[in-house]
Amino acid sequence: MGDSRITIELTADEVLVLSHWLEKLQMTDLSRVVDDSAVWAPIHRIAGTLDKALPELFAPDYDRRLEAARQRLRPED
Repeated sequence: MGDSRITIELTADEVLVLSHWLEKLQMTDLSRVVDDSAVWAPIHRIAGTLDKALPELFAPDYDRRLEAARQRLRPED
């Protein structure tokens, strides 16, 4: 498998919510959550890639946008 690449397509809402969650994950002690340090490299790579795709990160209404994205992604009861 080595250098083969996999492409994942996400909606803008999914990117926003996942990016925020990954940021929180990276701010914790990863060794408590991820028991295999080999997983850290892809976590950091995914987070960095998502962040580059998100101009919303610097928007003054980021919190509002994040919450709206969360609401749209939550399954309806």
